[in-house]
Amino acid sequence: MQMTPTERTLRFIRGETVDRPPFHPIVMRWAARYAGVPYGKFCLDYRAKCEAMLRCADDFEADWVTVMSDPYCEAEAFGVEIEYPEDGMPIERGGHPADARAVAALPPYRPLEHARCRGRIEEIREFRRLRGEQYFIVGWVEGPVAEYADLRGVSATALDLYDDPEAVHQAMDLITACALEFITLQIEAGAHCIGIGDAFCSQLGPNLYREFAFAREKQMVDHAHRLGALAKLHICGNTAALLPDMIKTGADIVDVDHLVPSMQPFAPLLGPAQVLSGKCDPVTVIENGTAAQITACARESDAQAGGRCIVSAGCEITPDTSAANLHAFARAMRA
Repeated sequence: MQMTPTERTLRFIRGETVDRPPFHPIVMRWAARYAGVPYGKFCLDYRAKCEAMLRCADDFEADWVTVMSDPYCEAEAFGVEIEYPEDGMPIERGGHPADARAVAALPPYRPLEHARCRGRIEEIREFRRLRGEQYFIVGWVEGPVAEYADLRGVSATALDLYDDPEAVHQAMDLITACALEFITLQIEAGAHCIGIGDAFCSQLGPNLYREFAFAREKQMVDHAHRLGALAKLHICGNTAALLPDMIKTGADIVDVDHLVPSMQPFAPLLGPAQVLSGKCDPVTVIENGTAAQITACARESDAQAGGRCIVSAGCEITPDTSAANLHAFARAMRA
């Protein structure tokens, strides 16, 4: 059966018949290098980034495109000073709030007033202008814990959770409120789905996750659903202790990193329109493995998830991965 990447993804999530599982590799630095775009430009120039992502989707038969590049879009809008080297990862240069109460006292940012946020919205519009409904377009926001960690730094965040939880809750409420507006604008621009990246949560135990992250992530998921879009929850690291609650957020796509021993215990927890995504190791398997090893990993992920797994690595495809290996990954489930 012939279907577009968007149709394939939506049908798969709904549990309907598809020709093959969707292929959603997380390509950021890889996409920039493949397309010959310096990474600073990739982060800052939405047209160059859009073209790079579309080239990767076309050449490797991926089913999605995404606005992901780095975690500092919202942090910069909140006032953190970010430097963008010509061809390197963004660097934090200052402007971090002094404590939890200073974060809570920050003025809410308005996405349309900040260049990076506007660029993300314009990139979604550009995907739509160039390809319409062809590719499944995923917007992006930082989750409440990850964004707090971007603002305070990871060590300070770990201390704040214990030293001043009341102020942290106030700060994360602010972060969430701003994210909801940003989600709205990305969906209005044409995103089919909103990704929520809350990576620092893998450093929390289940109790802290439930206290600080769960309800706010669910609020973001519910907001996307009310606006007619889907939601994807990405927390890299070993999230085995968190996955039951991650699934309970109602996210339509729940990412699973290779550090999770197996997806098999969690597949029965999925709702009728929920899927997992993962979980091949991006270094030992996708970058350094053989085509046979890549295929075996993708098929093992599919088996663990009972056929409810989007083909992807546990996290970002490394920039040194060969085109041949990414082609092998794209072909892994075509049989």
